[in-house]
Parts: sequence; structure tokens; C-alpha cells
Amino acid sequence: MSLTEAPRPAFRPPAPPRPEGPIGPLSFLLGMWRNPLATWSRQSFEIPFIQAEGVMGRVAVLNEPSAIRHVFVDNAANYRKDALQLRVLSPGLGNGLLTAEGDEWRAQRRALAPLFTPKMVDSFEPAMIACAEWLVARWTPLREGRRLDVSAEMSRVTLEVLQRTIFPEGLARDPADFARAMGRYFDGIGQVHPFDVLGLPKWAPRVGKRDTRQELRFFAGAVADLVEERRASLGASSEAAPRDLLGLLLTARDPQTGEGLSEAEINANIVTFIGAGHETTASALTWSLYLLSQHPDWRAAVEAEVDEALAASIDAPGAIDRLVRTRATFEEALRLYPPAATLSREAIGPDEINGRPIRAGDTVIVSPWVLHRHTTLWERPDEFAPERFMPGRREAIDRFAYLPFGAGPRVCIGMGFAMREGVIILATLLRHFRLDHAPGHEVTPMQRITLRPKGGMPMILRHRAKPVKD
Repeated sequence: MSLTEAPRPAFRPPAPPRPEGPIGPLSFLLGMWRNPLATWSRQSFEIPFIQAEGVMGRVAVLNEPSAIRHVFVDNAANYRKDALQLRVLSPGLGNGLLTAEGDEWRAQRRALAPLFTPKMVDSFEPAMIACAEWLVARWTPLREGRRLDVSAEMSRVTLEVLQRTIFPEGLARDPADFARAMGRYFDGIGQVHPFDVLGLPKWAPRVGKRDTRQELRFFAGAVADLVEERRASLGASSEAAPRDLLGLLLTARDPQTGEGLSEAEINANIVTFIGAGHETTASALTWSLYLLSQHPDWRAAVEAEVDEALAASIDAPGAIDRLVRTRATFEEALRLYPPAATLSREAIGPDEINGRPIRAGDTVIVSPWVLHRHTTLWERPDEFAPERFMPGRREAIDRFAYLPFGAGPRVCIGMGFAMREGVIILATLLRHFRLDHAPGHEVTPMQRITLRPKGGMPMILRHRAKPVKD
């Protein structure tokens, strides 16, 4: 019997309850503050196109692949980052690749594109494997039954990957300190204050919102040291700059004007890549390990695949390509718990989407959290069913029904990097360990810029090989 035909019990991963109907303005503002995931009503997961007027003005919520393609590809020039998104992100991420618009964004994207070509991602593979093995060595001495916060551990190892690939000369700070600072920072800015939703000016005090100035000072100091050390090592010549992220940022020149990136743009992109570059993969790995712990049959199948594919070595020719169940697990985790749960745009001018009028200034929302669980697009949308991403079935998924990395010109530049890194780390860990969800811990997905488990993800470590005694 093939894997995709094997009987499997249904498992519905945790998600906030869905209100039966639209919620009022006060409930919406409180929901955005506490957990934006809880503001989506049941109808949002059933109706393909919703237009409404509320505290955010006129909003269109899209769950039709053709409508999403129109906004992100066909008429992308008419849609820019919306004001709420910029109010939340800009204080820490500045005007980097994630928040810049127009010619400024295009210049930054061109400067960084060489770092994420398929050939460059291939060259990063040994460093990714080394980092996965570093984590195995870190866990191997731990006693059987040790309780670990897997969320923190995944943040640590993905930062280690960044340090050995796109920041090979180091992060100028301990990666563990960066992981903690990033976690606190995202928790702080990720609470969407009602004043931000209502568009009140910055000087209006956001009572109750966590102060992130300490984290911003930490990032500013680390980035300043990174840039200063690199410029000192280069001296007068930029020709010897390494082909890493910092080297590309410092030597980038616009082919039309010959101008380089500003100091602010360089700094913003360093923080963006340290933050977004590790958080996306760390989140998907955390959810992957949790989901596997809840489905022993599928986990056993993935373990068998890993044991066979990596019998010689993970860097043996074709070994990673044979990890199809492992990759399917990672992709299903990205479906159920997309790191970027909401993508929003503001219409610059009037438009028409599948026959519905869009006015200038309207906010258009595509929520992967909703899209990936929409009843019109997915079979058993709320269940953990990784077999949907197996070869032969993966091809049937519409490109614009599955957006863990966005779509169109602004698709995540590091998508290929993150997928390769995630599969390598997940397979390496499963080769050596089995992780079970810690009893008594309630898993609650929280949207705090990225989508992360509230209170971390405590899991119990089991050694698949003979455990090492204390």
C-alpha cells in the first residue's frame, strides 16, 4: 500500500476559535491587540471574496487565486505596502527590502539577488549541514526525557546558519543574544495597538505596548560594529569584498545612476535579514516537529525515509532530493502555520478585481492563515495532511492558493534558501532524535509579526540511538 493511500487518523492542529459572524469595532481592536488570528470569522474561511467597511476603512479580503494573482503579479504596480504594516514594521526594520517601495526597493532587490541564486544556495549546503550537525552534537549529551524549548532551539540553529552563510565573518554579537533580542522585539512590535489600527499619530502614547528601544539599541550597536569591521578590513578597495550579504550591500551600485545604497538602507537590510532570515525557518521547523509528534504513523514513515536516504551521508549525491516526505512535512507546516500570516496592500489607484470595484486607498488583504485553510481551495483544510505535498499531488496545488513566502515580484528573496535549510535541519534531527510534545502544555498559535507558539514549544527529547547517560 502506498504512503498516500495509507489510512491515517485525522489530526486538527490547534487554532483560535472562529467567530460565527463579523465582529464589532471594539472586539476587532481588542482581537488585533491580543491575537489577530482570532479576528477571522468562520465565513472568512468559506467565502472567496469579501468586501467590507470598518475601522480600517474599506477592505477587500481575497481568497481567489486569480484575484491574488491580479494583485501580486498582473497589476502589482497599483498596490503598495499599506500604512498599518509600515507603522508596525518601519521603526525597527527601517526602509529595507521588506518595507521599501518603487525604485528604492528595486535597487535593493537587484543588489541582493546574486546572494540567493540556485548556485549560491547550493554552495551554502555544506554550512547548513554543519549547523544541523552542530545542533545534534549539542543535544546528544542530554539525558533521555530532557525537556527542551524547541522554539528557542530552532531560533538558535537558524541564526547559526545565517552566521555561517550570509554573515560568514560573524554577527558581531553572540547568536543566542540575537535570538533573545529578536524574540523580545517581535513580541513587542507584534502587538498591534488600537492606535496603530486607527492611524493615530506616532506621538500618541501606546499605553500597554512593550517598549522595544533596548532591542533597537542592541541591533543598532551590532550593525554598526559589523559595518565598521568590514570597512576596516576592506580598506580603500571594495574589489576584495566577500560575496556575502554585507559585501553585496556595501559594494552595490545602481546600474543607471552608479549610486550605492545609503547607510540607512544598509543597516535596515542587515536587521531585516537577521530577523526575517532566521524567524521564518525557525517557525516552520518548530511547527514541523510539533505536528510530527501528534501523528506517530506519519512520523515513523518520515523517520524510515530519513534513515534510508541518509544511510551513507546527507551530503551524498541525491540524498536531499530523496527526502520527499520530510519536505512534504515542512511544506504542510508552512501551510497550517505560515510565518507571515497576513499580507496587505493599499490600492494606489482604482482597479477592478474579478468584476469587483476597488477604490484608490482601499486595503487589500491576503491572509495565508485564511487562504491555506479555505474550504473552497483545500481538501480537509484544517487537518494535518502532509501527503497533499507528495509528488503527484503537489503539482495540483494552485500557485496562488499557497503563499508561505508571498508571490509576485516581492516574493521572499530567500525562499529557496529557507526550504533547503529547513529540510536539511529537520532530516538531520529526525535521524538522531524523536521529540514528543510536553504534557500539560497548551499549544496556541500567536501572530506577532510572525506566527509563533505562545510561550514557546516545550518538547521531550528522546534519543533514537542509544542515549548518553548523565
